[in-house]
Amino acid sequence: MIQPGGEKQRISIARAMLKDAPLLLLDEPTARLDARNEVLIQRAIGQLVKGRTVVMIAHRLEIIQRVHQILVVKGGIHEKGAHEELMGKKGLYHRLWTLQNKAVDWNIESQVG
Repeated sequence: MIQPGGEKQRISIARAMLKDAPLLLLDEPTARLDARNEVLIQRAIGQLVKGRTVVMIAHRLEIIQRVHQILVVKGGIHEKGAHEELMGKKGLYHRLWTLQNKAVDWNIESQVG
């Protein structure tokens, strides 16, 4: 059973699949989702983007890790490239990726005691 949350995203993905649009604009497609629904939406997006040009706006960098071209915007295009390339540059993208991954691994038990 699918849990509550993500209904808007699922409906939007279904509409895009039915329309068969060659260009998609996805703005924070996994925002405000619980972990289970985020996985389901990411799988659906994986199917949806095949054979299409996709522009995706995302603050959660994990969702864009496997895209062909990442543009890091900070007052204009600050960096661009694939994930591995940007990680190798050790610039802003690398810093943001590292900070997000530290936040994911953070737990209160490691901070107390």
